[in-house]
Amino acid sequence: MHNPLRAVRGAIAFLTRLPVGGGEAEWAAFRSHPYTIPLVGYLVGAAAGAAFFLPVQPTTVVAAYLVVLFGLSGITHADGLADVGDAIGVHGDPERRREVLKDSATGVGGMLLLAVTLVVLTLGALGFAGTDAMTAFRLVVAAEVGAKLGMVLVICYGRPAHEGLGSQLVDRADRAAYGPAVVVAAPAILLAPQGSTIALLGALAAGPLIGAVTLTWGYRALGGVSGDVIGATNELARAVGLHLGVSLWILL
Repeated sequence: MHNPLRAVRGAIAFLTRLPVGGGEAEWAAFRSHPYTIPLVGYLVGAAAGAAFFLPVQPTTVVAAYLVVLFGLSGITHADGLADVGDAIGVHGDPERRREVLKDSATGVGGMLLLAVTLVVLTLGALGFAGTDAMTAFRLVVAAEVGAKLGMVLVICYGRPAHEGLGSQLVDRADRAAYGPAVVVAAPAILLAPQGSTIALLGALAAGPLIGAVTLTWGYRALGGVSGDVIGATNELARAVGLHLGVSLWILL
């Protein structure tokens, strides 16, 4: 039986650039406890969301948010998104697309998907920068936790497309592990300021929705899922989560 605290340490080491010193034992514990992934979402979301309390212009707030977000999370998931973009642009069978995923060079498809996702993320954050700081903070946290919940869905319901880092996660988890992750993610919509509960729910729910899309694409295009698909889910779900959340906040 793995120590849950060791699993959390492994999750932080794997999903962020924080120097927590995770080793083999922490990695093994993390793989056995997927619910630790949304926990890291709270950490990353809170750190990046704190930028919305800065007494500066909205564009500077968003810039600070992006700097903290990627400075803390690193570029691993963004790299996965770029690889998926290249695979989407390839004509061929699943084997050909899997070869593209393994290619370290980034093509036009990868650069385009990465650039569009970054623009969507930036515009989503700009949509509520300069408004109520606490609600903005909660939206960022909910979108980040939701993105991580989308990753867990892909891990728990997917099958490996090939051997690699992703297969080590997918092989260890099963569908039963998704329930605890949902429980961990649920507090992201609790204690919401008046009028923002639906907005936070939308920001959170975007993660599993995007996870279902990338999972389906992975099965059809690759014959399964990979670490790149898992990382791409995180980046896409965060961007969609911010837009869905702020749209529901404004409309409702």
